[in-house]
Amino acid sequence: MLKTVIPYVQIVLSVLLMASILLQQKGSGLSATFGGGGMEYSTKRGAEKVIFYATIVIAVLFIVSAIISVRLA
Repeated sequence: MLKTVIPYVQIVLSVLLMASILLQQKGSGLSATFGGGGMEYSTKRGAEKVIFYATIVIAVLFIVSAIISVRLA
């Protein structure tokens, strides 16, 4: 049964991982390429911090599910 469920789990985790990566904001973006990005120290706060930690957790779960799927094959 686990062999049939794990691909669906990986699909869901991959979509969540892509969404969490795309939701993260970059401070300087493309302006740093042309010399417009000043380096300043800032900490993650609020929703940005939650999304950052969620991305790490989802990535670890995705790696674990990939290892499990290789072991079952």
